[in-house]
Order: sequence, then structure tokens, then C-alpha cells
Amino acid sequence: MDLGTRPRSTAPVLSRLSAGIQARNQLLVEEWAAIVEWAGDHIVTGPEGAATITEGYLDTGVPIAGAGAPLVSEFALMELVTVLGRTPDSGKAYVGRVIECAWRLPNVYEAVVAGRLAPWRAERIADLTRGLGAEAAGFVDRQLWNASGIGWAQLERLVTEAVLRYDPERAEADRAKAADHRHFDLSDVDEHGLVHLDGLMDAADGHDLDQAVARRADVLGRLGDESSLDVRRSKAAAELARQDLALDLLVPDPATGEVVATVPGRKVVLNVHVTDTTLAGRNPVGRWDEGRCPVTTGQIREWLRSKSTTIIVRPVIDLADHLPVGSYEIPDRHKTRVALRDHTCRFPHCARPATRCDIDHHQPHGQGGPTCPCNLVPLCRRHHRAKTHSAWRYDTPAPATYVWTSPSGFRFRVDHRGTHPVHPPDR
Repeated sequence: MDLGTRPRSTAPVLSRLSAGIQARNQLLVEEWAAIVEWAGDHIVTGPEGAATITEGYLDTGVPIAGAGAPLVSEFALMELVTVLGRTPDSGKAYVGRVIECAWRLPNVYEAVVAGRLAPWRAERIADLTRGLGAEAAGFVDRQLWNASGIGWAQLERLVTEAVLRYDPERAEADRAKAADHRHFDLSDVDEHGLVHLDGLMDAADGHDLDQAVARRADVLGRLGDESSLDVRRSKAAAELARQDLALDLLVPDPATGEVVATVPGRKVVLNVHVTDTTLAGRNPVGRWDEGRCPVTTGQIREWLRSKSTTIIVRPVIDLADHLPVGSYEIPDRHKTRVALRDHTCRFPHCARPATRCDIDHHQPHGQGGPTCPCNLVPLCRRHHRAKTHSAWRYDTPAPATYVWTSPSGFRFRVDHRGTHPVHPPDR
């Protein structure tokens, strides 16, 4: 066995990699050309947001690139994105970048077609120019006739110069409104019961928060907490939050004037799927529906034992039950069953949580369709509109399994394994 003692040339491997990259880029160029051709066939004329009647359906032109690029048919775009195998949002953004280059950045698009610029670099440029006016975008495009060697920092400076040169009022407004982008967000809970924080703050506020966390983390260390500094900082931020929650509860009693401090507790709603193996201790996994993730039974026990924490456990009944009601209105218990069964919007590649979706009667209630979980499907508002007002249709060959047919005849199977094409329309 060769343990590396004999020198070996890597040139053949690198050559294969280089050839593969060129072949991949060429396929992407062909894909871009097809998307541009598609866009030319599905332009919706008229002012932004104007609706037109397309093949008997109310269709809306959607702007997916910058000013001056054409509006494209909303329903046709859904079909294209599905055929591309992308989620609705990422697919719309991807097609928008291609249209941005083809219509507003002709030099960039020509460089992609000629093989001088990798498509992924052009997509990055399109992301930066989409919000520019037509003149500013044209200025950037003229500077990028040979964009393959430009760095990202240089590109961002070029875009900034374009805004200052052609839209000084916008530049000043952007500067004045920059604070509106401040945010403080928590991610979904991971499998260990942890969350990531992401925030953008005013510099002075950020400095004050950092100092407060640092001081409290130092106090925790002096009090005997042997955790690492990073862990103590995390605990310190949580203590600051709980201290603030406690302050909100210092409300004077209207009768006596006394102020009673109550320790606030966390309320974690657990939709726990329990089987006989879980009860017997042989299955250590539960599922937390609010966090959209599996959790260990050990994590559940830790939550239950946490001081000042209220846990509400709702047992899940059999999701296969058929319990129709006689009205069109869908009761909450049915909505809960459908959301727990399907988890997300059931349109191809859509990942919007079912709890934020409309509930569609697969067979319309006015045509005899029952208001029963077996006839109810979660669809986000966008794809509910497509099913109602366009030629998109779906069948349910099995429980929680849906086969969609696009306006051009493409078919996609959506089930617990994801989205899979069934066959092209000509077979």
C-alpha cells in the first residue's frame, strides 16, 4: 500500500477537476439561455402588479429583477421553478438573477455566455445591482466588461459609487435609514436544545450589551461556575433576559399598593409523539413540534425538572382517524391534525410550515368534499392561489401523498420523502 513515500503527480486529478468545472459551467450557460428564452415567452406587459387574463385565469406579472427588467407570469414562474427542482423562494431569486443579467447587465451576461465569467459570480453581481436604478446598474455593467478578476470588496465599492453618482438622494436615505435593519433573532432549536442568536445593533448599544454580559460572566466565575468563558457569557445573557422579565411583573396591587415580585417561568409547548416503545423506555426520541425538531427524552426530562418552568404536554391522538364535520369551517382540532401529519405546505419543494398555511379542501366542499382531515391539505397562500386560480392540480393517491400536475403537464410526487418528478409530459 502506498503510504505517500513515493511522489505522485496530481496533475491528472487537477486536470479532471478543471474539465469538470468547465463542463458544469457550460451546462449552466445553456440553462441560463433556456431561462432567458422562457422569460421572453412569459412577459406580462403593463404597469407593475397589473393583472391579465392568461388562458382563462387571472395571472399577475411579478417583478423579480431590477427596474427596467420585464414582469413575468406568476403562475408560469411557479412551473419553471418546480421544473428546476428549487424551492419557491430560492427558485424565484435564481430566475430573477438570470433575468437581471440578461436585461440589465448585458456585458456581464455576455461574459457568462462567452465563458469569461463563472455563472455563480454573475449571480453575486446581480444580487448587488437588483436594487439599483437603471442608470446606476448600467454604470456598474460598463465597468465589468472583464469582471472575472474583480474582488467582492471592489465590487461593493463600485456599487456604492454607482448609488452616490446616480442616486444621491437614495444614498442619503439609505444612510439615514440604516438603523432600520437592526434586528435580534433566534434560530430554530437544534437537536441538543440549543439556539443560535443573530443580531445587528447600534454600535453603542452593542458595546453596552457586551460589557454587561462580560461583567455578569465574570461574577459567575467568581461565584464558582467552572464553565468556560464562552459558556458563562451565554448563561449571563440568559440571566439578563430573566431579570428583565421579572421587572415586568412588578405591578402594584390596586387594593393595598404592595408590590409582589413573581419569578417568571418559561412556557414550552411540547407536541410529543408517544409510542409504546417510548413508554417502555426503548425509544429515546420525541418530537417537539413547536421547535420543528426531534428531541431526546433526556432533554424533555431536563425541561420538566427546570425550576420555574411550566410544561404543557399535549398527547397526540391517532392522525389516521376520520372525523368529518358537517360545516365548511375547519375546526382547530382538524387543523392541528393536518399540520402534524404533513408538517409543511404540500406544493412541490415548498417548505413553509403547515402551521402558517391555509387549509385547502382537496375536493371542494361545495361539490360534496367533506371537512375531514382525509380531505384537508395545508397550502401556503401563494400555492393555494395557484391551485384555485390556475391550471395547477393535485391528486391524493394515498394518505399524506400528493401528485401535482403543472399547467404544461409535468407531474411531481410530494410525500414524507420530499418532492420527486414523476415523468416528463411527453411520456
